[in-house]
Amino acid sequence: MQRHSSQKKNTEESGKQIRGKNKIAFVSIGIILVMIIITTGSLLFFKTQLMHTAQKEISQAKRNYDNYYVMINSDNNSSFWQSVFQGATEQAEATNTYVEVLGENLSVDYSEAEQMEIAIESKVDGIIVEANESLQMRKLIDEAVTAGIPVVTALGDNTSSTRQSYVGISSYNLGREYGKQVNSIADSIYGAQEQTDNMMTNINPLQVLVLINANAEDSSQNIVFSGIQEAVENQSDYSGKINLEAKAINTEGAFAAEESIRNIFMTEEQPPDIIICLNELNTTCVYQAVVDYNQVGQINIIGYYNSETILKAIDRSVIYSTISVDTKQMGAYCVDALNEYGESGYVSEYYAVDTTLINGDNVRNYLGGDADEE
Repeated sequence: MQRHSSQKKNTEESGKQIRGKNKIAFVSIGIILVMIIITTGSLLFFKTQLMHTAQKEISQAKRNYDNYYVMINSDNNSSFWQSVFQGATEQAEATNTYVEVLGENLSVDYSEAEQMEIAIESKVDGIIVEANESLQMRKLIDEAVTAGIPVVTALGDNTSSTRQSYVGISSYNLGREYGKQVNSIADSIYGAQEQTDNMMTNINPLQVLVLINANAEDSSQNIVFSGIQEAVENQSDYSGKINLEAKAINTEGAFAAEESIRNIFMTEEQPPDIIICLNELNTTCVYQAVVDYNQVGQINIIGYYNSETILKAIDRSVIYSTISVDTKQMGAYCVDALNEYGESGYVSEYYAVDTTLINGDNVRNYLGGDADEE
């Protein structure tokens, strides 16, 4: 009996300890959940307050101008979009119109979708947005248009939306221009070798790598690739010796793109002979990687845009060529499209922006005196 009583007592004590531990665990979990709720609520409240502040600033600015337009893009810090903005503001000055890069002065990094929501709630007079073909973007554009706010898409489009106009470049023509540059490189390589080896039986094919944006949600890159492919197949004497391949690059931030591009040089047994870049960021990252991995003269880079860094790289023969978009013209066309629609209710559905090929032959025209200063 005494042993049974002792066992019962030990069992009860063990049960109390287990219940005590469970109680502590439940209390701890409860405290953690309350802290998460409070933190999340505080962040949402803070973000909401900032959105209201941004809307108030927009409302105040609207009172001082006939028209108030906002520009929304994927990277306010890129020289490409800064130049587009400059072109837009210069064009807007003549019509007492104010253009603002919406996310530039905000203390929180809002997504393009959130910036669209702020613009719609603030009842701006027009929106210029680097769009994509996502369903979310289409709904936001349609919401803005339904609210009486005209929308012009720039560089990136949403063809299924009710946007008023698209200002950009032809993806197919851009691809064909890239393809012509590939053909030019092939001519210089194979043409020289033909002079010494008429048979050309031992010449390795050119490996051409096209870097595409892994985060893009439209088909424009596929059209660019098709344009490259057609130009190579139909216009090159050496099309059978040119291998085209596309590789997706993560462009969610400069470091992500840089890491993805450096992996090409670190993991590929044989680096490509030609790398084609479809945006400014990738062009700059590939240029830097070619220098860092001692591949200057071994890899030909065909880039995009004409930042000072890219132009100097062409002048040093590190980048073969680049396709420059008239960014100031793009910005001016965006303002023109919104003004025209506001005045007449009608506007051209497509504004084609000029492009220019820059290579070693004409780069000094764009560099001015910068190259001579180094």
